Amino acid sequence: MPGKSLRDRLKNGESLIVAEGYIFEFERRGYLKSGSFVPEVVLDHPELVKSLHEEYVHSGSDVVLAFTYYAHREKLKLVNRETDLKAMNMKALQIAREVADETGTLMAGNICNSTIYKKGDEEAISKAHDMFKEQIEWAVEGGADFIVAETFGEFGEAMMALECIQKYGNGLPSVITLSLPMSMKMFDGVPIDEACKRLEDAGADVVGLNCGRGPTTMIEPLKVIQKACKGPIAALPVPYRTNENQVTFFSLTVPGTDKMAFPLDLSS
Repeated sequence: MPGKSLRDRLKNGESLIVAEGYIFEFERRGYLKSGSFVPEVVLDHPELVKSLHEEYVHSGSDVVLAFTYYAHREKLKLVNRETDLKAMNMKALQIAREVADETGTLMAGNICNSTIYKKGDEEAISKAHDMFKEQIEWAVEGGADFIVAETFGEFGEAMMALECIQKYGNGLPSVITLSLPMSMKMFDGVPIDEACKRLEDAGADVVGLNCGRGPTTMIEPLKVIQKACKGPIAALPVPYRTNENQVTFFSLTVPGTDKMAFPLDLSS
């Protein structure tokens, strides 16, 4: 339904399908490196990024998510491309906006775990805040319809991301998704239901889970979150066969061996 905003759709009780996984798909195709997982392909092969967006929409995605996941200062430092920071973000947003306009879908800006946030470390927190700020402001400049903040292992970082969207996002809706570890608590000890309830109460339009767990092991925490929250819930599992003994895809082993599957053998 072209022209309907995220909030309109949520108010009408609609469900949205959102395709993600750009990092792993381009790594699988050989266009970025596992480990650093920096989206260099945005500048090196923008035509492929556009093509993958189109594939996802063709497969049913209602949202084109700008490929700015890990396109932040700390990750770009790892591959000596920090000078490409703004260019990479703006190009990703431009491509996503173009595909969204062509297909009548929504376009989302994207921020994620900073990799440096540390509870109680004011310097690290300040740096993470500034990283969120610049990417959010670029998302606004690039014409995003809403902003996804995702894959947070600590509640404190997720809350800061929400606060940054509210402060720098020019009123854009926010979708905040957490990556739950092996237990039902975040790494900073906050239970998952409490974390999502607090984010919702603080003004997040959508809260929920992404990454980490596959469909089987994401169901139970989603039930807990649904009981705690009143609004819409996001559920974006990884496409791997996690189970009660290997709850997250980080803990999966190559079948028949004790070898860890992440990051190179997840397709095994």
